[in-house]
Amino acid sequence: MERSSGILLPIFSLPSLHGIGTLGQAARDFIDFLGKAGQRWWQILPVGPTSVGDSPYQSLSAFAGNPYFIDLDELATRGLLTKSEIASLPFGDDPARVDYALLYKNRFILLEKAFERGWEQDKTAVETFSGENEDWLPDYALYMAVKKHFGMSSWQDWPEEAIRLHKPDAVAHYRKKLERDVRFYTYLQFLFYQQWDALKEYAKSRQIGIIGDLPIYVSLDSADVWADPENFQLDECNRPREVSGVPPDGFSEDGQLWSNPLYDYEAMAQDGYRWWLRRIRGAMKLYDIIRIDHFRGFESYWAVPYGAETARNGRWIKGPGMELVALLRDAFPNLSYIAEDLGYPSREVRELLAASGFPGMKLLEFSFSVTDENPGLPHTFAKNSVCYIGTHDNPPVMGWKESGDPAEIILAKEYANIHSDADFARGILRIGMGSPSELFIAQLQDWLELGNESRINRPGTSTGNWLWRSTPGALSDRLAEDIARMTKLYGRSKNNGSSQSETYKEDLSQ
Repeated sequence: MERSSGILLPIFSLPSLHGIGTLGQAARDFIDFLGKAGQRWWQILPVGPTSVGDSPYQSLSAFAGNPYFIDLDELATRGLLTKSEIASLPFGDDPARVDYALLYKNRFILLEKAFERGWEQDKTAVETFSGENEDWLPDYALYMAVKKHFGMSSWQDWPEEAIRLHKPDAVAHYRKKLERDVRFYTYLQFLFYQQWDALKEYAKSRQIGIIGDLPIYVSLDSADVWADPENFQLDECNRPREVSGVPPDGFSEDGQLWSNPLYDYEAMAQDGYRWWLRRIRGAMKLYDIIRIDHFRGFESYWAVPYGAETARNGRWIKGPGMELVALLRDAFPNLSYIAEDLGYPSREVRELLAASGFPGMKLLEFSFSVTDENPGLPHTFAKNSVCYIGTHDNPPVMGWKESGDPAEIILAKEYANIHSDADFARGILRIGMGSPSELFIAQLQDWLELGNESRINRPGTSTGNWLWRSTPGALSDRLAEDIARMTKLYGRSKNNGSSQSETYKEDLSQ
């Protein structure tokens, strides 16, 4: 990875007239903005279909795309919808917030219309797409159709045991009985990937790469667990024995109870971790670099008794370690990874990261703890690392200034020679840009100097997350010029032939 930088912005946070960011024109506009700003990477959050709680880390599938991200204007251009049909349904009054309740109520009304008009004309292309994705799409489409049939309840609550347990006769029965809905959910994935492929090609043409997030776990309420229960630690009724989480930490005194089913790594090893290989192969269709969320879970993972109310009473269990990590690295030699190695550092995790060769993550918001000798100050960051101010789980830089530890904020100001609160955001951004890390990523909110009202997620909470959206007009040419100037000054722009001093002189002369 060359010295470079990028911006973190979830797809749902793009501006849109229709309630949520999509894969349409606003996404292309953001790619153009990244190019003007001298950036080479767009980092996003997981793009899978979400369920209760709206978290992209609790998706209904590890392979499918979120139908909310299908751009309605592009469907209108294709004649699958009319502009009046789109305008007839409300998606929320606040352009800076996603209204998931209205999306759930109204989005599928329009997508049903698009399906009715487009299925026959796209039938041949859909068949080709289905054949290319036969290792996950049939199960996902059937899962969604059955889920709809049973009132969108979790598969664990389906009243018919045979289909709940994925018995072959029941699968065949429901595939025929719910054929129309199976086609519908298949068609939505066709539309999503059609738009995604076009967007990714657009980004490639502008020399912008996409960094995607791969949650280490999958949701219990997902097609993955329903269709392949043998890959998970489930009992004879396909109920989890233990679930995922992390112990108490700085985010929550009760720990974080994620409640994902845990992998049966012994069973997975028997077939050479085939499910993991399929998952990475699927992610490669979406992303240029994959950030593995909770990488430390490969070394050991926190297992919490199923039904527990908090994550306090869990236990660490050894994971597959380098056996799986090396397989994923070596099976895809042209793919780059980022290891999210934050939280609960240990000698074993550090050794696994070093053996993998993957860059780890460094957060500026965690780097100014006040000690006599702080080994985490930014000038000590390893070159083979990715520097962030904070991730989607942290406040943006101006929110951190207001809510962070006062002593740490004072140290950060001294370190960056910041003398005015008005210069705080740019001062911290300069630290990241100037760090030794090969890659620097800032949230868009950091560049916009927004506060905690723009925070994406607060770990340990279940409401008020995944809502923030950028508003039209926020991405000005002046902002792009400011970012480009700083990026070039610190040697992270696309054209790094000039020395930093030459770059500075050139900019001053303009």
